[in-house]
Amino acid sequence: MSSRAIRTGPARSGSVRPRPSRIEPIPLFPVRSRQETAAPVVEARELWVGVHLPWLPLEALRCPPSDTPRAIVEMQGQTQYITTVCERAARLGVRPGMSMAAALALTPQLEMRSRDPQREQQLLEHLAARAQRFTPRVSLVPPESLLLEVKGSLHLFGGAEELCRAVERECLAAGVKPLLSLAPVPLAALAGARAGRGFIVTQPAHLMGHLASLPLTTLRWPPEILQRLKQIGVSTIGEALRLPRSGFARRFGKAQLATLDRVAGRDADLRANFQLRERFRRRDELLHELEHHEAILATLEPVLQELGQFLKARQCGITRLDCVLHHRHAPHTRCILRLAAPAANARHLAKLLGEKLAALSLPEPVRSCELRSGALIPRAPATNSLWQPGEHGGGPCVEAPELVEHLRARLGHDAVYGLQVRASHCPENAWAATDLSVQRHSAERVPWRAFQRPLWLLPAPRCLNEKEGLPHRSGGVLTLLTGPERIETGWWEGEGIARDYYVARDVHGVRLWVFRERIAPHRWFLHGVFG
Repeated sequence: MSSRAIRTGPARSGSVRPRPSRIEPIPLFPVRSRQETAAPVVEARELWVGVHLPWLPLEALRCPPSDTPRAIVEMQGQTQYITTVCERAARLGVRPGMSMAAALALTPQLEMRSRDPQREQQLLEHLAARAQRFTPRVSLVPPESLLLEVKGSLHLFGGAEELCRAVERECLAAGVKPLLSLAPVPLAALAGARAGRGFIVTQPAHLMGHLASLPLTTLRWPPEILQRLKQIGVSTIGEALRLPRSGFARRFGKAQLATLDRVAGRDADLRANFQLRERFRRRDELLHELEHHEAILATLEPVLQELGQFLKARQCGITRLDCVLHHRHAPHTRCILRLAAPAANARHLAKLLGEKLAALSLPEPVRSCELRSGALIPRAPATNSLWQPGEHGGGPCVEAPELVEHLRARLGHDAVYGLQVRASHCPENAWAATDLSVQRHSAERVPWRAFQRPLWLLPAPRCLNEKEGLPHRSGGVLTLLTGPERIETGWWEGEGIARDYYVARDVHGVRLWVFRERIAPHRWFLHGVFG
């Protein structure tokens, strides 16, 4: 047998030779399949904290803590209805919307209070001012809600959860109990807070999962529209969003459709920022009439504390504070406190106001108290001088404004005033009485001779007798020491003067300031005394 190589491959007839295998290039980065590709995360442009205050009408009354169930009533037509209840009254079965008669039949010990919208607005603005420590973008949603845009503040407070806890602590410190929610859309955050869900949503993709189950009552639509939607089985935001848009707008209104677009983030929801008041004003209605000044001052102390916080937040002070006391029949009593320097200390203001109130005579008992501040004056931080007051050019004493204020509080505003040198050659116009609380910054240059004139000027020049052409006083002729100093001015105003002034000495050694008229009859006058 011949030694031939045995072919192990397939037979030639009908066989297909295998093609060389193709080497696929290895990708530098792993490629995910279409099913494994993750959806891109869309960051929210804004993050809003909705702060809902369901017990604000009760908390605005500042009632002392008590175990008695309380409720707020409001007149609607001819019947009084419950609008807000405390937690204890809610546990006893009292609900908002009940008539007052039905609530009293259910809970006879229920304590009723009338609603005070003015106090509610004041407390809401106070909370908005305190909330500006978290963000400058704070919006009011009357009558009982706030909105805070906190996207840029998260890193300052350790994230969304820590910031919400800080906002809650701030509200509790102000005496109110809040319900909070955080969402990328302001109306969604507000709806979550009104529903009491307390969710924290930072990505728009997760918003609808929390929003769909919220009741439509959180959008504050009219009751008739909510009733019509309930009749067709729609009671949540998610169910309303699934309805056809054209039919919904035609049956329930375009305004409600626009609200759905805003709560879902489809349309912009612009909010006006809260602006701090330029002046402080607060009026408190008293539960009972007050007759004594001590009781009135004790009632005003919390308002003065609020005024101090108001001024501290703005780094300003005031030089005027008006206290208005209202009576039942008599006209109101006004007590005006003027300060020598801008002040913002509540304790200092209370002390001065007590001095002013003690000097008042009240025609009738006081029913309400009101405080109004003057214009706000920026307070620049001051440093103490190296030298003591009065030595080596040291500044004025720190206690000087307080002394002036106490003297004014006891003697009256017109009894204490300051003196100011004016740039005028006429001696009568070279000085003026000024209010010490007004800071005058004059760039006028005072004539140097003004400082060589006597400090004591007579109210009007006094005519002197003459003897041999020289002025005569106190039984002797005056000796002229220096002069003349010619003053001729004011002719353009119609009351011009033309005088030659001399420094003279009488027989007793007293230095006087006298002048002689330059026009006939050339009389001599005494105008001032040096001492």
